Amino acid sequence: MTGDPGVDAVIRQWAAERDEQTAEEREIDAITSAWLADAPQPPGIPGQRARGGASTWAPVTSADPDYLDAMSSRLPEVPHELLAAAAGWWQMIGDVAEAEQWWDAGISPLDQRALDYRAAGLTPSDLSRRLGPMTVLQHLRRGSAPAWCVARLSRQQKAS
Repeated sequence: MTGDPGVDAVIRQWAAERDEQTAEEREIDAITSAWLADAPQPPGIPGQRARGGASTWAPVTSADPDYLDAMSSRLPEVPHELLAAAAGWWQMIGDVAEAEQWWDAGISPLDQRALDYRAAGLTPSDLSRRLGPMTVLQHLRRGSAPAWCVARLSRQQKAS
């Protein structure tokens, strides 16, 4: 599916959990969807009041539609609900262009480990750099810690 066995396993697990829903859970989902579709105003949270002004509702959206479009084009076979959940996390690292750099570097749009990689100090361009016989991405996929990769890259850069 995505080329990453770990991410493919998450997709299979998610699909299996959806298939195992009880009749009651499916009915709850259907009622919720119908209620949201019929709501005159999308559900939201009260907005900030500006010095006693009228309160407005701020709609609650879990994912930016631009992310969903970008992810859907890369993973058309993945269910929309799973893409929406993943997009909700990806949009925290930056804009769509930055997320696409991670995707182009070899991290699937469904792979939330990129958030850990970024927090450790890695960039999308670091993933293709070599640390010995393997690339950084290969090291990460084999279980190396992102901090270890950052430290090795730093030592490699100082030695150059």
